[in-house]
Amino acid sequence: MSKLNILEFPDPRLTTVARDVDTFDDSLKKLVQDMTETMYSANGIGLAATQVNVHKRLLVLDVSENQDQPRVYINPQILDSEGDQVHEEGCLSVPGIYASVSRAENITLRAQDLDGNSFEEKLTGLHSVCVQHEMDHLIGRLFVDYLSPLKRNMVRKKLEKQRKTAAKEAEEHLVI
Repeated sequence: MSKLNILEFPDPRLTTVARDVDTFDDSLKKLVQDMTETMYSANGIGLAATQVNVHKRLLVLDVSENQDQPRVYINPQILDSEGDQVHEEGCLSVPGIYASVSRAENITLRAQDLDGNSFEEKLTGLHSVCVQHEMDHLIGRLFVDYLSPLKRNMVRKKLEKQRKTAAKEAEEHLVI
């Protein structure tokens, strides 16, 4: 397994619409393993393939308390949704930024597993929120797209400042 590079907002590759997965082979299994390892090492609870610059309709998540129940959803589709919930969301592609986003409280989802078998699940609460958040990535949308243009611009500036500060600190600690 290997850790993958996570794209960060405002990288334009994050707006790419993912294509359906049609080949269920060992390379797909390896990608899922690498994505799961990347998600865990970044202390995340979900990761879409788009976030690691692979534009396939695939996401991994683990909303379990002990982070020991990884789930894989390939070619996910929401068949039904009901209710509303507002949840404070963050994103591995928008580090350190959180915002309240309204999403369906309950969803019925159809997806495929690693062998291409279809299945359906009814999801609620955090599991529902996480799947919806990751599915947004597959259509090129981030949670900051739900914010006003003013707030989104503030997020962009805050991230740019964080990156400049990190780069400056790294430069100051260079040993020759």
